[in-house]
Amino acid sequence: MATPDITALLPDSLNLPPHLSAHKYFLVCTLTVAAWDTLVLSPRTWRLLKTPGWPALKLLFHFLRLFMPAEFIVVDCSLFPAVAFFDTKWSQERCSHFFLFEPICTAILLAAASAVHVIRITAIYDKHRGILSAMGALFGIQVVVTAIACGFYRSVPLKEGQGCIAGPKQNWVGIYWVAPTLLYTVSFGLALLRSVKSLGAKPLSPWKLMLRDGLNLYGAIWIVNMVNMLFWFIMTPTGPEDPIKTIVTSMAAVLTTSMTLRIILSVRGKLDYGGSFALSGNTSVSHTSRSANVISGRSGVQTTNLSIHPQNIDLNDMRSKPEADWVAKPEQDWADNKSSVNDPEVKPTVLDTPPANPGVKITIDTEVDYDKAPYRHVGQAH
Repeated sequence: MATPDITALLPDSLNLPPHLSAHKYFLVCTLTVAAWDTLVLSPRTWRLLKTPGWPALKLLFHFLRLFMPAEFIVVDCSLFPAVAFFDTKWSQERCSHFFLFEPICTAILLAAASAVHVIRITAIYDKHRGILSAMGALFGIQVVVTAIACGFYRSVPLKEGQGCIAGPKQNWVGIYWVAPTLLYTVSFGLALLRSVKSLGAKPLSPWKLMLRDGLNLYGAIWIVNMVNMLFWFIMTPTGPEDPIKTIVTSMAAVLTTSMTLRIILSVRGKLDYGGSFALSGNTSVSHTSRSANVISGRSGVQTTNLSIHPQNIDLNDMRSKPEADWVAKPEQDWADNKSSVNDPEVKPTVLDTPPANPGVKITIDTEVDYDKAPYRHVGQAH
């Protein structure tokens, strides 16, 4: 006696082809990642929100933070693809008016994420015009290509109750993902190159270098977009109703957004103009001058500007320097119980004649205001 085919007794909403079933499981994973990311980043999002100012990276962060879960998490059955994907009552006629929602929203999401990469990569190269031009050109190409490709999507002809999925009309529509993948490839390469060059100033192990500069974030974005692009051009569907080409698109968009948010959060210091490179604070020794403001503990304020010109230091010359001679004031001035510090008429004394080739040149410009008595001393010590 032949065993009856149980799958033939299932409704179309449960009797799914293998690729369509895998597609739905993958979307469940995407929704889980989106929900987890929204929850985990909530404290850091709140701290960033309270920081003063609204630079471009901060605006993009909060846009991505809200737009990504709004697209992929169930909110309204008539607007969001997750419900449309699982709702067994969605008809194909209704799907024909809705299927462009996901590719259009994903294009907007990728454009915002790519804008972060353009700003950040330009910033770590000290606003280099060539880098800005190259990244800006790739960004412009991405926006144009994704906008055009959205017009060549179609509604995958699924059975009633199997959901609503957007698929490409032709294989070349995969350029929708080629353009952002190219930008993220260049972004990853430039970030890696900048980090490797910094090893000359401060050697680090590969692991510490990766964590310091967020190379793992750039690499994860590149990998997920490359895998998605390969799915588009390598995987062969079994028919027009097979959604195998778009199986990774949702996960690629969510992971790209999630890693991009962490790139923003990994910026040290202010986000103005894209922030700065992580090693910038340690490379200031190459500058010819430094300034420091010192607040006095007394009623006045002392401001000290210190300029250091790095040269060779001869310790023997420094030890042989004579002690500075003090100029004594007349006895009648001391009788008035006045300190020479508060006397504005006291002229500074030149301590010593500088050698022909000083080891270290220090210029000190000090202004002291104690008890509202002006005093200014300008001197040079070599």
